[in-house]
Parts: sequence; structure tokens; C-alpha cells
Amino acid sequence: MQLLSGFYYKELHLSELDSVKWVDRLPPMQRLSGFSAFDKGKGIYQEFKDSLTDEQVHVYIDNFSNRKIKLVYNDSLLLYMNMKDSLDTDALFEVLENQLTTLAEAPN
Repeated sequence: MQLLSGFYYKELHLSELDSVKWVDRLPPMQRLSGFSAFDKGKGIYQEFKDSLTDEQVHVYIDNFSNRKIKLVYNDSLLLYMNMKDSLDTDALFEVLENQLTTLAEAPN
């Protein structure tokens, strides 16, 4: 899966997904790079609670008032995202959840 949001780009292999969840709010984070304007937020962040590591959290939010998709991949890396239209976000969540279920059911 390739995510392009403004000038931020992230390639994520669906086989690396660990979980897909809905969240209503983002946790408190410090922005390392990126921007927040109006109802959008894009960039690289770091969670306040995780001061022992320097793990980066990717944020691609087009509508802060709508719920967000929280992706956990490669065991502990985080990505939060949504789209302007909540129906598009719902459809993407369904695709990701189905992919995760398919991967979990596949024989090793």
C-alpha cells in the first residue's frame, strides 16, 4: 500500500500489518516535522509517553473531527490516518481489516 499525503509518502507492505483499529482522538504527541492547519494534520510525530525510544509516528489526517484509522505495523510502529470523506475512510478500514484477517488465516 502506498500513502501519498501532500509531500509525505509512506510505503507499507500489507504483510507487515499487526492491527487495524478505530480511534476517536489522537494521543498527545510532539510534532517533529509537518503541519496542522484547519482540520488537517500531516507529518512525523513522537508520542509523549514514549520518551525512552525515538519511534516516529506517521500522521495523515484530513479531518480531525472524524474518527481515525490506527495502524500498527512491524510490531510497534504507528500510523494514524483518515480522509476528508468518512465513507472513504470506512471503505479503507474495511479493506485493511479484511487483508489482516486473510493474512491471519493463511497457513505459514
